[in-house]
Amino acid sequence: MDGFLSTGAGVALIIVAQSLLVTAFVMISLLFLVYGDRKIWAAVQMRRGPNVVGAFGLLQSVADALKYVVKEIVVPAGADRPVFFLAPMLSFVLAILAWAVIPFNATWVLSDINVAILFVFAVSSLEVYGVIMGGWASNSKYPFLGSLRSAAQMISYEVSLGLIIIGIIISTGSMNFGAIVEAQRGDFGLFNWYWLPHLPMVALFFISALAETNRPPFDLPEAESELVAGFMVEYSSTPYLLFMAGEYIAIFLMCALMSLLFFGGWLSPIPGLPDGALWMVAKMGFFFFLFAMVKAIVPRYRYDQLMRIGWKVFLPMSLVWVVIVAFLAKFEVFGGFWARWAIGG
Repeated sequence: MDGFLSTGAGVALIIVAQSLLVTAFVMISLLFLVYGDRKIWAAVQMRRGPNVVGAFGLLQSVADALKYVVKEIVVPAGADRPVFFLAPMLSFVLAILAWAVIPFNATWVLSDINVAILFVFAVSSLEVYGVIMGGWASNSKYPFLGSLRSAAQMISYEVSLGLIIIGIIISTGSMNFGAIVEAQRGDFGLFNWYWLPHLPMVALFFISALAETNRPPFDLPEAESELVAGFMVEYSSTPYLLFMAGEYIAIFLMCALMSLLFFGGWLSPIPGLPDGALWMVAKMGFFFFLFAMVKAIVPRYRYDQLMRIGWKVFLPMSLVWVVIVAFLAKFEVFGGFWARWAIGG
């Protein structure tokens, strides 16, 4: 068996198995994320939420997914059919693809590449094409306007996200997620993590992640008050399910990025407790809880306010922070607090 696994076919089999394992984790997590999302909204509104299908309503997401799968696919008469069906598949596949470089432990990663951050941004920047294609192929003004909004919004906030992450790269001297997490290891537990030296950017990253994933209060591309369901309003059945799955997977990816970049990834917050993948998953779950709470309690922004914040507030602040971090890291202020590469991190 060992001899077979060392051959080309064996290596291919291992890669396929690992890919399926990561995909299975993401898809199973997706079911519980939707359930948790709805339960949190219900609690804020003093409702019970899903509670009928399965114990405590845990199978409600499975029932909804099956409902979408068996429903009839309705295609508008004037739609561009090839592009119409390619758009949701593109959104879903690209959202899954980014997880190939996300580590859950020091060795639990599908592809441990040195440019992992660059890979994630390259893949996530392509996701906007699925939205644009879906809005264009529907041959309707509402989805088209929604796709235009989404393209402008996603591109605007990707700039801020990129500049914020540049500060992390300057501190670490690496674009590898494993190196970034190890640079946050120290004797003071959670006070060694990057949330403290990069404190101003944590809030900006979180808000930019909300806008990047079209999450409330920045869900303007699908604001029901003016654009019904936005770029996916003409979709039904499985194509609609793929769009929604891609959106939730992208949200979960942002939770993983926040955990890795600012909150120590799989590192224990308390010195002496063992590190592990459970810490990583727990942190991702916590940040998803924050995403859900923001949707439940924060009113929606106007579109002009959203774009103004992105270009006139977040962009200048993140640019200035890059310069400040570069200065602090260069001169190793506070013994290399912003220069973990200088102290062997």
